[in-house]
Amino acid sequence: MKRFLKEAACLMALLLAAAAQAGTLRIAVAANFIGPLQQLSAAFERDSGTKLLLVPGATRGLYAQIRNGAPFDILLAADQETPQRLVREGLALPDSEFTYAVGKLALWSAKPGYVDADGRVLGRGDFAHLAIANPDTAPYGAAALSVITKLGLQARLRPRLVEGEDIGQTYQFVASGNAELGFIALSSLYRNGKLTRSGSLWRVPDGLYRPIRQDAVILAHAKDKPAARALMAYLKSASARTIIQSYGYGF
Repeated sequence: MKRFLKEAACLMALLLAAAAQAGTLRIAVAANFIGPLQQLSAAFERDSGTKLLLVPGATRGLYAQIRNGAPFDILLAADQETPQRLVREGLALPDSEFTYAVGKLALWSAKPGYVDADGRVLGRGDFAHLAIANPDTAPYGAAALSVITKLGLQARLRPRLVEGEDIGQTYQFVASGNAELGFIALSSLYRNGKLTRSGSLWRVPDGLYRPIRQDAVILAHAKDKPAARALMAYLKSASARTIIQSYGYGF
């Protein structure tokens, strides 16, 4: 209890400091996390007075923008490697990095009853297109490719793969029916913390892909912005973690 009160007091101090210098934080966010971050940002903006400008995209695409001088203050990545690389390159603050969520992968179809609870539909192969995010730029795409490989279906399914630029575009391929099914972020199926999307899904077992540890880091551009520290503290708080978990993420 004492630890909770101490953390709450520290968070309040950071929020007050941020409020004193109210402005705007530019947040580069992995596409899979845009839903929960929109909900989180509403509470943070109300309590801190700081406006959050959210820019979603593929993690490595966001990295390229940062390298090219995009004035982001914080990166919420879909992996650990990208924030660590930015730290090594002097573009992010070493003491700010932490894992804010562990992503979960799902195989989903907009068609009810199409995807079975064990993913056997992949072996049946009665589909023309299987959507995945680009495995070279999106961690969820790399995770999907790992699943396909571990199931021994790589040669069989490769001709049917349709790659999205990021996990958000991959979701759209399936939702629109352009692909009968696809590997998406489980969080994509949630709205306001509830699993609301229709269709059918297989929650892919964790053992079929490396844990998708998603790290946040403050970029060097924001080293003198108390609001950036306040947002990071908020993301570590119990209330924020409850919201994050409600979208299917782990820790």
